[in-house]
Amino acid sequence: MVLCSNGGYYTGWTTDPIRRLKQHNAGLGARYTRMNSPCQLVYIEEVADRSTALKRELQIKMLKHPKKVTLCANATLNILSQFSVDPSPEE
Repeated sequence: MVLCSNGGYYTGWTTDPIRRLKQHNAGLGARYTRMNSPCQLVYIEEVADRSTALKRELQIKMLKHPKKVTLCANATLNILSQFSVDPSPEE
């Protein structure tokens, strides 16, 4: 899922998210992202196969904007927690 310059989310599936983001930002992606560039990659899910990816894409597209914001925020927190950073400053 990418966050577009207008604050909206665009959801799609791909086998190479970084390549696809570059396409969107170069104006070679979907019409929505061409009209609302630049885009920022904010959420990725890895699934088993194309069929599962398409089903999950539809589920995410059906979410209201606040739920997409929460989905992205929770994913960011999960990624950050994997690094086990101690928030207290060292002296």
